[in-house]
Amino acid sequence: VQLQASGGGLVQPGGSLRLSCATSGSISGISVMGWYRQAPGTQRELVATITNGGVTNYADSVKGRFTISRDNAKKTVDLQMNSLKPADTAVYYCYAAKSRLFGGSNYWGQGTQVTVSS
Repeated sequence: VQLQASGGGLVQPGGSLRLSCATSGSISGISVMGWYRQAPGTQRELVATITNGGVTNYADSVKGRFTISRDNAKKTVDLQMNSLKPADTAVYYCYAAKSRLFGGSNYWGQGTQVTVSS
């Protein structure tokens, strides 16, 4: 499975960005997709995930500001980020996990930089 993330960039506080992640390869059995982020000197942390049934999970720090969505037909997952804060600055990684029936492996994209600064 290959994950290709796009959409990062520089934005002012209060602005918006939309991240997109496209999948390719052996994508059968992918159950959960989502986004994690990692700021310098910190551990990678969950931002949001979505199951193939549409159940979402968000970090408390982004609830009400970020929205994750998934297109099962196109095999893509997007993250709409609104009201961005400097604390959201990080490298954002696309994530996918296969169900146990298909091996249960985790996959990561290459990361896309999001910088929130005036």
